[in-house]
Amino acid sequence: MSTTVISSEISEPGKLHRSINWTGAFWVASGVPALVLFSIGGIAGTVGTLAFAVWIVSMIMGFIQSFTYAEIAGLFPNKSGGASIYGASAWVRYAKPIAPLSVWCNWFAWSPVLSLGCSIAAAYILNALAPVPAVDSASVIDWIAANGATLTVPDAEKAAAAVSALTPSIRTWTLFQTTLGPVSLSLNAAFFIGAILMLVTFAVQHRGILGTAKVQKYIGLVVIIPMVIVGVVPLVTGGVNWSNFSPLVPLATAYAPEPGAWNIAGWTLVLGGMFIAAWSTYGFETAVCYTSEFRDPGKDTFKAIFFSGLLCLALFSLVPFTFQGVLGLDGMLATPIVDGSGVAAAMAHMVGGGAFIESLLVMLMILALMLCLMTAMAGSSRTLYQGSVDGWLPKYLSHVNEHGAPTRAMWTDLIVNLVVLAIACADATSFFFILAVSNCGYIIFNFLNLNAGWLHRIDSGHIARPYRAPTVLLALGGIFAFLNAVFMGAGAKVWNPMALWAGIITAALIIPVFFYRHYIQDRGQFPAQMLEDLGVKPGETMNRKAGILPYLTLIAGVAVVFLSNWFFSA
Repeated sequence: MSTTVISSEISEPGKLHRSINWTGAFWVASGVPALVLFSIGGIAGTVGTLAFAVWIVSMIMGFIQSFTYAEIAGLFPNKSGGASIYGASAWVRYAKPIAPLSVWCNWFAWSPVLSLGCSIAAAYILNALAPVPAVDSASVIDWIAANGATLTVPDAEKAAAAVSALTPSIRTWTLFQTTLGPVSLSLNAAFFIGAILMLVTFAVQHRGILGTAKVQKYIGLVVIIPMVIVGVVPLVTGGVNWSNFSPLVPLATAYAPEPGAWNIAGWTLVLGGMFIAAWSTYGFETAVCYTSEFRDPGKDTFKAIFFSGLLCLALFSLVPFTFQGVLGLDGMLATPIVDGSGVAAAMAHMVGGGAFIESLLVMLMILALMLCLMTAMAGSSRTLYQGSVDGWLPKYLSHVNEHGAPTRAMWTDLIVNLVVLAIACADATSFFFILAVSNCGYIIFNFLNLNAGWLHRIDSGHIARPYRAPTVLLALGGIFAFLNAVFMGAGAKVWNPMALWAGIITAALIIPVFFYRHYIQDRGQFPAQMLEDLGVKPGETMNRKAGILPYLTLIAGVAVVFLSNWFFSA
């Protein structure tokens, strides 16, 4: 398979531009480590002292799985959109609707990073511009001294009354709010700040992948270096309290510091932690979203995902470990850590910094979240674009601008995420519901794509591979696919009783969309380019050498999810 790209391909109109090497993809994916900040408190609140181990085990699983994705990405040097696109090409031979399911699930797993990240960044900006006074602050003490005698509430509640009275009105203002099933929706101040951040992200992405990579390189350096410092300094200065890692048992009840036991309820909470950690730790697979934009995809693809994986392996292991070692379980369960708004203050405390360092880290946190947003929009928009080009998703998405940016896919991302942002900004319950539902899609995608590795080996074994994963790692990936299914079946309900079913329903929404595109718009025929990428000539039928194995795999995966959901209960 040739990987040489002539210069005329770089600016071919109507297509993505081949303008980056593996380092460009590395910097675009450098926003992934900051995803640890989304759920570091939530996972600690779910599994307790086991939190650091959950992050490390999950990251090791993600790193092993990435070797499968590196191999299948190398088969398609002319495709973008990531592992879901490459995996879909394996499943289309056996069940047409399964292929778009993989693409869709990957998209609705990655796309909410935009809204969730914007909601946290907006909270930081609000905290800086209109802070809520602390219970022990001077302003609260003065207010109680002046007004406490007129209150008819007990003394223990006077501080809460003072905080409420002194809270800036913008913190409680909302233009509109309502309830939609298990979640709330609010057009509050955080929503409008988040929407502005989202538009800034769109503007950067509009310049194409080369411009995006250049911007993210500098933001990435500014963000990653402080994360490394926060991870290392407490270890060097003796700030880590080793007693914070014991006893190594699950919590008795989520968000309560009492230790539990290794029983079914305890294992359910641990599996819930593994479930939500996967959403962050597996995310560096986005480094292979840009295969058709690499100058030399044969060499760049593996390097991009491998070195992105090494970066994530270091930070996802180091940062949660030191957070837990310094803060302890009680500190990790504090509301500002759980909702993400107090992470910067905690980081300043960990490195011994004062108010100035805390303010600096707040700015770095906002930059880290912006990095996440750009990573998410770059990857998810290309998934929509390539899904459209290959005949899975609506035709209007297969459009790029003069910079080679898939702008219609980006607009779709933006509009959908404005709705999701209104939900995420409503309350913490709604935030984690979105996170859990999107991760159901991510687990489905991972299941299909890890099994696509051995499917491609069977059906496309004759095609040259720039990188060939060790068979043992490919087999481990297949095993991890079912282990991930256990995480989903047992763990989704830990975050919300309706999360699993909402995730399954959301995944199923793509089926009528695909049927309309394929059977009505395309009259049952796939685009010639998609078939050509599979090595299928016009008029030929696609070979199916795996027999009934793919169908048995799908049945077994569904069974594992529902059996896990039935067996494990908190």
